[in-house]
Amino acid sequence: MSVRSALPWPFRWALLAIVLGFCAAIGLWAFEFGKDIAGLDRGGKDELMRLRSEVMELRVELASTKEDRDKAQSIANTADTLVTTEKASHERLLEQFKQLEDDNRSLRDDLGFFEKLIPASGGGGVAIRGLQAELENGTKVKWQVLVIQANKNAAEFNGRLEVTFTGLMDGKPWTASLAGGPQALKIRQYARLAGEFELPAQVLVKGVTAKVLDGANTRATQFVKL
Repeated sequence: MSVRSALPWPFRWALLAIVLGFCAAIGLWAFEFGKDIAGLDRGGKDELMRLRSEVMELRVELASTKEDRDKAQSIANTADTLVTTEKASHERLLEQFKQLEDDNRSLRDDLGFFEKLIPASGGGGVAIRGLQAELENGTKVKWQVLVIQANKNAAEFNGRLEVTFTGLMDGKPWTASLAGGPQALKIRQYARLAGEFELPAQVLVKGVTAKVLDGANTRATQFVKL
């Protein structure tokens, strides 16, 4: 006859759990110890650190690239602005140059007239010092007249300027005047009058005559041949 001591079931389960936990702890320790021996965990950490370092370098390079791009874009925008400004300045210079050419041409025309302001020896009263006429494209005549009073401190003259065109139409003599008739003329020292006359078809103009009229009297006259 033998006597056995029996443990309650809860104690048995608790003892079993302790044994299993202890075995699991030993197994985990063996696994970690094996990784350390093999160098697997250390290599993973080194790789992770290397990857993090490369990411940081790439971020720095990306930031530098963005900065360079922004600088290049700024330079490009500045260059576009400079090109636009230079183009506008060039166009303005061309316009000013053209205006200067027109002014120079006008000054040359005025100089040609003003040279005739010098009174002729012994001259006096109202006189025509310059009559110029130019045929353009065979269809119109451009004319200009300079009228002066050679006397100093002369009284104001009120009269009219008559411009007459002569030539041939279909082989026959032809004469015509300005469409509006003689132009009013008021001068104290000098006056310049100019205009254009459209020629009728089949007209061959030969010359232009300018007359200064004082009422029914002719005070001065000049003819220019074309």
